[in-house]
Amino acid sequence: MVEFSAAVVIYCVLVAALFLSLWLFYDRRDHMRFDRERRRTTFHCIRCDRLYTAAEGTELWKCPRCGHENARLRF
Repeated sequence: MVEFSAAVVIYCVLVAALFLSLWLFYDRRDHMRFDRERRRTTFHCIRCDRLYTAAEGTELWKCPRCGHENARLRF
């Protein structure tokens, strides 16, 4: 049978591993979510003068306010 002090050490190591794995999982999830939000294409409507964004890789997109189709904004 395992001694009491060895059981406490094993328990502490398992709890630490659980917290480390949860931290890594949520950190990676938040990083992916931030990257997805950051990689967006910006548009400027020439009809109603509004700035808006759409998914990455889109060249033409309709304005959510007036419906006019605009090309992506290039810097």
